[in-house]
Amino acid sequence: MKTLIIILALLFTSLSNAQFISDDDVLHFGVGALISSTTYSLVYSKTKNKKKAFWYSLGLSSLAGLSKEIYDGYIINGRFDTGEFVSTTAGGLAASTTLSLFVGKKRDKKHKNVALVN
Repeated sequence: MKTLIIILALLFTSLSNAQFISDDDVLHFGVGALISSTTYSLVYSKTKNKKKAFWYSLGLSSLAGLSKEIYDGYIINGRFDTGEFVSTTAGGLAASTTLSLFVGKKRDKKHKNVALVN
C-alpha cells in the first residue's frame, strides 16, 4: 500500500506546473546570498560572534531586497514584487545558515597518540 501511494504521489508531482521560478528570481537569490555571505564574513571577523553575524547578514540581505522592491514598486513602475523580495531574503537565509553551521569550528590539533601496552 505504501509503495502504491509513493508511486501515485510521484506521478502527480510531475503533472503539476504551479511552481515557476523565473531567471530574475534566481538572480535575486544569488544577490541575497552574496550580500549575506559578505556581511557574515565581515561581522564574524570583527566580533567572533556567530549569532550577531547571522542576524546582521540576514537582516542586511532582507533590507537590500526590501529597499530594491520599494524602489522598483513605488518609483519606477508602480509594482511591488513580493516574490523577488522573498527570493532575496531566501538567498540571504541560505548563505547565513550555511556559514553559521561551518564557520568557527576549530578542530583540536593536539591529538595524543596513546598506545595501550600491557
